[in-house]
Amino acid sequence: MNIKIGHGYDVHELAEGYELTLGGIKIPHHVGSMGHSDADVLLHAICDALLGALSLGDIGLHFKNTDPRWKGADSKIFLTEVNKMVNDKGWVVGNIDSTLILQEPKIGKYVPQMKKAISECINIDLDCVSIKATTAENMGFVGRKEGLEAHAVCLLFKKY
Repeated sequence: MNIKIGHGYDVHELAEGYELTLGGIKIPHHVGSMGHSDADVLLHAICDALLGALSLGDIGLHFKNTDPRWKGADSKIFLTEVNKMVNDKGWVVGNIDSTLILQEPKIGKYVPQMKKAISECINIDLDCVSIKATTAENMGFVGRKEGLEAHAVCLLFKKY
């Protein structure tokens, strides 16, 4: 098989006193996502998609939330390391398709910066990174603005 796909999902609680980091960039907002690292829900979902495509477990297996090295860590480090794992196994990323689910803030104007950060971490063209956003239509924990979530799908190609 010369192609593989992977799916990733992540969720984080929102709270005051935390920064909101999405897609590798800080976004001004009155609440941020809670987590051991920077709690970048989008990059975590992408990492899980890449790891899942190669049956390498999940982000928590490689970057444990009990490890003090990762306290407050920039999730771009995780994505860069996961991409190295992918390459070391003889694969390259073809594309990433992702969806953020959050009530606020609106993130449309930040998407180009996020795409750039992601493409630099995994060394692919900007047009190979898709980031979409939607709300939860005021339903559930996302709709109540208690948290946010992300889904990501990747396509990997075998290196020749």
